[in-house]
Amino acid sequence: MLSKSQIKLIRSLELKKNRKRENLFVAEGPKVVGDLLRAGFKPHSVFSTTPAPLPFNVDIQDITDEELYRISFLQHPQEVLALFHMPEPSQPNATQMNTQLAIALDNVQDPGNVGTIIRIADWFGMDAIYCSPTTADVYSPKVVQATMGSIAHVPIIVCDLTKLLSQAQCPVYGTVLDGENLYSQPLSPHGIIVMGNEGNGISPAIRQLLTHRLLIPNYHKDSETAESLNVAIATAITCAEFRRRG
Repeated sequence: MLSKSQIKLIRSLELKKNRKRENLFVAEGPKVVGDLLRAGFKPHSVFSTTPAPLPFNVDIQDITDEELYRISFLQHPQEVLALFHMPEPSQPNATQMNTQLAIALDNVQDPGNVGTIIRIADWFGMDAIYCSPTTADVYSPKVVQATMGSIAHVPIIVCDLTKLLSQAQCPVYGTVLDGENLYSQPLSPHGIIVMGNEGNGISPAIRQLLTHRLLIPNYHKDSETAESLNVAIATAITCAEFRRRG
């Protein structure tokens, strides 16, 4: 049976300040929890309504379906919920940065978008994701769930993007509405791809640091179209084109 203190702790982790204070985050479902365990994330506690098919031998506290509903952040809870210790924050490595293909998120706010981008980065083999401090916290329950386990596979570094990009010795790409056609521009096998805020795009300070401005063209020139693409969709299209060339 869950104690009141356990319930209070788990529910408090919805807020970033509490995750930071406790150094814990929530993951849900056998897939996400299993991927984190396989990747070496250290569990604090694991709760399950069934004998969960999880990798490694971990202590699991049996709970009821009703208890899972009380602590879950999902509309439809998925048998398993775990608390993990946050890993030590990583710092940018200049040598690696200049030889990798990475994504930088400039104030991307929606947790679903951030989680989906992490999943996209995993699929296309991106070497790292650099997040501005104003980007949605990658350890929020919504982001972790949207990654579907990919948060365990991609290095994620929160840092000052202006400082990072000003020191980069590699191409810095950005998707902007006044850019050049993505499909006709030369693309390097290494560099940093900057994706901007959902409403305002890439911030002015970061735009000044772009070495290559890219545009994903639309194909209805003579009729009304959407003003722009969702940032996660734009990330997928851009990453796919880089990998197609590579």
